[in-house]
Amino acid sequence: MQILVAGSTGNTGTRLVRELQARGHDPIALVRASSDTSGLPDTVKQREGDLTNLDAGVTEGCEVVVFAAGAGGGSSEEMTDKVDRDGAKRLIDLSVAGDVRRFVMLSSIGADDPDPQGDLAHYLKAKHAADEHLRSSGLEYAILRPVALTDDDGSGDVRLGDDVDPEGVAARGDVARLLADAADTLDWDGKILLMESVKQG
Repeated sequence: MQILVAGSTGNTGTRLVRELQARGHDPIALVRASSDTSGLPDTVKQREGDLTNLDAGVTEGCEVVVFAAGAGGGSSEEMTDKVDRDGAKRLIDLSVAGDVRRFVMLSSIGADDPDPQGDLAHYLKAKHAADEHLRSSGLEYAILRPVALTDDDGSGDVRLGDDVDPEGVAARGDVARLLADAADTLDWDGKILLMESVKQG
């Protein structure tokens, strides 16, 4: 399948692109003109697009879209809104208008009911809005809500659902594998799952 990956040059996105390629898919990396694409495989297709100003047709030819992007820690509230809320919603709308079947969203624990007093309140509110927009879009969807991310590859041993420890961690490698699972299997359709990596030893 052709799978568009938003956030493809990030720490999770590059892992996801490689995972999709390893599974025999044809990932297309959505990149800004200024993106550092050195972490992407030389063989991966690239499609230029900026989540703050997406053009119509950006999802052309893709059966699945994965949103693994984010404004990043330390970003202003304005940029968080532009990328994590409005950019995600625009990409969802363009997916609906195109021939996209399934949309996979990388969200965050706490996005279901953001704490207005929490340190991540604005970010989680933006993620909540994007998640709800996806749920009402009519697309096949899956939403993954990991706990705090680490840059580890992970072991593949993960915990999903209500038993997840909110104070746990999620390895980006494990997150990428689960996003790939959600992209290429029907098992995830309509699911919203919390996730953490299980510590070894």
